Amino acid sequence: METLKFKTTIKCSGCVANVTPFLNKTAGEDNWNVDTQSPDKVLTISSGDKVNETEVIKSIQEAGYKAEKIS
Repeated sequence: METLKFKTTIKCSGCVANVTPFLNKTAGEDNWNVDTQSPDKVLTISSGDKVNETEVIKSIQEAGYKAEKIS
């Protein structure tokens, strides 16, 4: 299983609702979570399939937010 983490500007449950269709399409439904309590608003994607980190960042930007990969 692959796990990717991103620092984002997704701040609240309303933001999560806005980005949900974009992330479901890119990462797969139920394969991602945003910790809005974390200062870095960390998006974690865990998937058995290969997830393209560039596509994840692009889909978050399409939703109106920013993301950068955390190593």
